[in-house]
Amino acid sequence: MTLRLLAWNVRGLNNPWKRGVCKNLLKDWKCDIVCFQETKVSSTDGAFVRSLWGSPFIDWVVLDTVQTSGGVLLIWDKRVVEKFDVIAGQFSVSVLLRGVVDDFVWACTGVYGPNDDGQRASLWEELSQVCARWPMARCLVGNFNIIRYPSERLGCESFSPAIFAFSDFIESNSLVDLPLEGASFPWFRDSGLPSMSRIDRALVTPDWEEHFGNISQKVLPRVILDHCPLLLEAGAV
Repeated sequence: MTLRLLAWNVRGLNNPWKRGVCKNLLKDWKCDIVCFQETKVSSTDGAFVRSLWGSPFIDWVVLDTVQTSGGVLLIWDKRVVEKFDVIAGQFSVSVLLRGVVDDFVWACTGVYGPNDDGQRASLWEELSQVCARWPMARCLVGNFNIIRYPSERLGCESFSPAIFAFSDFIESNSLVDLPLEGASFPWFRDSGLPSMSRIDRALVTPDWEEHFGNISQKVLPRVILDHCPLLLEAGAV
């Protein structure tokens, strides 16, 4: 069994044209699970989800946006994994999944983190509570809006308390920060003063990594706006 998981900050999905672009790309990428962040959609229904992924074999969970910002949408192929439970927080939505073929039970969390340092403690607490409620294999993907090392942001030369807090969260929950292949900066903005950083990533537990072999985390070419999609590919051992 193989697994293809896509994480993509799309910065808004209200535009039908943009949803059409996403739908065509998902056909090409042949993903099993997709996590959209920053959807900026206040109310999501089945028709909206089908406008993104045309397959009839899909299920989904959503954290709708608040006041035109944020939003996380997780969609998956029901022929690959099935849902058992859902936890929706302020910055994330998590689903407990079971592999249809291998019966492997694990938690998948889609994250769209705050930009405000004052709110990040709430994000780490929220995610830690999910880890405690479901003490099992897991994968967290999305836009955490924070880096781990100064080298992950163009022009950054020193550590900050927020950076240290992110690493503390990862270590305290025994997560593995998967290496990134391809481009070094999934997020970049073309302007007079270019901005680049690695704020999009995947974190997994060692038992998730052990179950799925040959794991790679790749940056796909940028299609719309500032964020490149991240593709996590794994094959069960």
